[in-house]
Amino acid sequence: MERLAALEAEVKADTAAKQARKEAALAKAREQRAAQLAESNALRNRQAELVGKQKRVAAPVEDDDATDTGSSRGGSDLTNALELARKAQDVKQELTKAPKQGDKSWVKSGLASMVLGPIGWLYAGSFREAVPASAAWLAFAAIASKMIPMVLLFPVLLVALPLSGIAGLLYAVQYNRNGKRQRLFGDKGAKKQLAAGKSK
Repeated sequence: MERLAALEAEVKADTAAKQARKEAALAKAREQRAAQLAESNALRNRQAELVGKQKRVAAPVEDDDATDTGSSRGGSDLTNALELARKAQDVKQELTKAPKQGDKSWVKSGLASMVLGPIGWLYAGSFREAVPASAAWLAFAAIASKMIPMVLLFPVLLVALPLSGIAGLLYAVQYNRNGKRQRLFGDKGAKKQLAAGKSK
């Protein structure tokens, strides 16, 4: 009985020692984990502070860049607007100047070309372009009137006739500038020679 009691006491002491070691190990692990978490949190806070400082420092630079970009864009937009206004003024002067004797009326040329199509080009345009275009236009009109319904033909005319009117207006302007019929399409060599002659 004494031996059993001693053995039981020894087992209890051994179990208590193991339990104490286990609790000590768990406590140590908890402490280490808490220390790691504290270090991690401190590192995160420090990184957040650094990022916040960088953003605050970088913000004025970005604003300056945006301002510079906006000013440069504003400058280029202003330049483009002035260039467009200058071209519009040149066209306005060309169209509003008093016609000389022998000049073609750009109003008549534009209206005739818009109403009659390329046939109106014969008023002021180059015959080398106006005659074939007129023949093609008449052939197209003859074929379209028989084969294409007016519902489908109308949108084509809405696009083609205003373009023809613009071409007629340009023919008249070119005629008045040069005093003779000028080609609008092709003949780049002649245009270059004409520009070279003007520059001389």
